[in-house]
Amino acid sequence: MKCWINLDALKSLLAVQTIAHTGVEVAGKRAVVIGRSKIVGSPMSSLLMWNHATVTTCHSKTKNLAEVCSEADILVAAVGKPMLVKADWVKPGAVVIDCGINSVDGRLVGDVDFNSVRHVASWITPVPGGVGPMTVAMLLQNTFEGARQSSL
Repeated sequence: MKCWINLDALKSLLAVQTIAHTGVEVAGKRAVVIGRSKIVGSPMSSLLMWNHATVTTCHSKTKNLAEVCSEADILVAAVGKPMLVKADWVKPGAVVIDCGINSVDGRLVGDVDFNSVRHVASWITPVPGGVGPMTVAMLLQNTFEGARQSSL
């Protein structure tokens, strides 16, 4: 018996679990997801909606992006633009999940300007060291679970 694991939504599932670990209740919150890719943005929007958040999905054509982001209780950046999200884009106390990974001058940075946003957000994932390593850990967990189920 072969076991196939859907890897596309893995990072999004991890981000929702990360939000849950912050103690923030997703239901009823206003969430903004910057990015609409099939791998992170769209699955993330769906998962947040399924968890009863009111979700706005933004993209390169979104007007007044900073204003839209500043209304979010939960802000997810998954757009591939280095340090796009600045402190004045973030609602004080918001949870910020940075799913971006970009190389700038030989160093890895996310889609969020971590050094400025960390003073505004109640919780933020760093890049590197945030969502990426947890994605690997979740992949291993899912691989183990798939192997266990296939041996039943």
